Amino acid sequence: MASANISVTRNRKTSFAKKRARAGFYFVIPASIFVLVFFLYPFLNVIWMSFQDWPLLGERSWIGFENYRTAFQDIEFINSVKFTLLYTVIVTPLLFFTALGMALLIKGTSRTTKFFRTIFFLPVVIGFGPASYLWYWFVDSRVGPAPQFLRILGFGDQEEQWLGIMPLALFVVIVMVVWKFAAFQMILLMAAIQGISKEILEAAEIDGAKGFTLLRTITLPLIKRTISLVLILSVAGSLLAFDQFYIITGGNPNGSTLTTVFNIYRQSFLQFQLGYGAALSVLVAIALMLISLIQLRVLRGDDHE
Repeated sequence: MASANISVTRNRKTSFAKKRARAGFYFVIPASIFVLVFFLYPFLNVIWMSFQDWPLLGERSWIGFENYRTAFQDIEFINSVKFTLLYTVIVTPLLFFTALGMALLIKGTSRTTKFFRTIFFLPVVIGFGPASYLWYWFVDSRVGPAPQFLRILGFGDQEEQWLGIMPLALFVVIVMVVWKFAAFQMILLMAAIQGISKEILEAAEIDGAKGFTLLRTITLPLIKRTISLVLILSVAGSLLAFDQFYIITGGNPNGSTLTTVFNIYRQSFLQFQLGYGAALSVLVAIALMLISLIQLRVLRGDDHE
């Protein structure tokens, strides 16, 4: 009798488990269709296009790896890669350290910290396009407040555009990006810092760890996974930079602020070489995947640690 009851119980558990698995499968179907239609199919189609001479108008033809060979000999593409890497190397640490400093300043729960937390986060809610246009107006030499203020102080009498000088144009874009995105990273880091057990921090302080030592030896190691996420998002976003340079600099002066994605846009939709633009897109996607894997390996370390 007891064995029969055990058998019935097992059968009920098995049936319930199957029903849960079936229900979970049904819930996953819409998301799977979305990924298939809007990600996997377009990505495979881009790979297919990259092996062809695919003009916007006219007949397309199969050319194999010719687009990829052209990419590695294209000076404009190589320069755009160099500039994108330079931009990424500069803006990623600036974003991270700015966000970390802000997170440490407002990690409390007082009214003052809540007020500044709100002020810091305001730029995040502004769209990237409007934010870029706002900064373009801000530094415009004809009507922008920044150049006019410098003229009042006796500087910048010349009518030369700020965005017409390479270092200054890049500086304006970097400041805008830090202003726009630092608070987003701040929220992630602040949540991770607040999640650290108070007992661990108190024990470290009893042992004499304070200030920067506490931050370096306790806080940062305990939020390593969040740091990994923040840096991966920052690097990926920087390597895919387009809007800010398209709106603020237009790739000028003389193409010196032309990013990789901006170059892909020009090749695909201004010069109508869709096959070549697809090949460049595949190369960027491969680079992003490799960089993300390396970052995960370096920053997160072994899961058994």
